[in-house]
Amino acid sequence: MNLLQISQASEIFGVPLLNVDSLIELILRFLFNFVFTFIIVRYVYYPKTHRRDFLFTFLLIGIVIFLLCYLLESVKLQLGFALGLFAVFGIIRYRTISIPIKEMTYLFVVIGLSVINALSNKKISYAELVFANVVIFGISFLIEKIKNIANESYTVVNYEKIELVTPDRKAELIADLEARLGMKISRVAISNVNFQRDTAKILVYFMKSNQTWGTEEDIDYRTISNE
Repeated sequence: MNLLQISQASEIFGVPLLNVDSLIELILRFLFNFVFTFIIVRYVYYPKTHRRDFLFTFLLIGIVIFLLCYLLESVKLQLGFALGLFAVFGIIRYRTISIPIKEMTYLFVVIGLSVINALSNKKISYAELVFANVVIFGISFLIEKIKNIANESYTVVNYEKIELVTPDRKAELIADLEARLGMKISRVAISNVNFQRDTAKILVYFMKSNQTWGTEEDIDYRTISNE
């Protein structure tokens, strides 16, 4: 009796012990999904941010989402189940920390890629599946290579010298912020002005490649406050 006959004959509580064709398809689809996910996360996202914590998170989420969708596809949840996953992750957002928009975008890419690769059926050819993966990778790669998009970042500053928050004193404002923050600033934008407290919330934009300190992993840009 060969392996195929054993797989067809052996069952436990009505569930096949081994289905060779399904197992091979699972392994091939898993490897296909993992390769594209790994390339996007490791060679597109990671070189720009050097965030090892998110590197681990994206890879693991991609693996879990793929296996979850693929193994539960026979339950006929399919599209509704996939949309439910997006909704759940959109609501939860890992409530323990605030995830930056860029990381949330890559999280969405990883989940979407895994869902596409897991739930694509026989009506979708392998060529179409490869095309979808290549397009997602290619666009992500090109966007990261556009210097002004990939290199620019910003921080939020609660600023108390409200007298400098005027168009005619913009140069003085930038000079003061550069002296305080120790960074070269490319532009600023006034987000909010509180006249009761005489403070202003300022978005400070800068090119990461122009700074002398370490990577985004070494410093938290999110909010710098005078309080």
